[in-house]
Amino acid sequence: MLDAKQRQNLRGQAHTLKPVVMIGAQGVTDALLAELEIALDAHELIKVRLPQVEHALRDAMITRLVSASHAEIVGRIGRIVILYRLRPAAKMPNKRR
Repeated sequence: MLDAKQRQNLRGQAHTLKPVVMIGAQGVTDALLAELEIALDAHELIKVRLPQVEHALRDAMITRLVSASHAEIVGRIGRIVILYRLRPAAKMPNKRR
């Protein structure tokens, strides 16, 4: 669970990011969830663009994304939601010393 300071820091890092996952007319599908997993594994911090639908439906989509990916919501601005999930140690790239 992220605290307020961590969320603020991550929102700052996400400011320059472009959405890497975009939800289309099909909504949240299994294929979209698979792409979300790939994006989170690769980047940890991503932006997702939501479709232009009513607010309650967007909230439901966000809830499904978060529950399926075990990510945390860092922020939300209009139709963009910022998600963060720490990359598992086994998938982290090797760092040279």
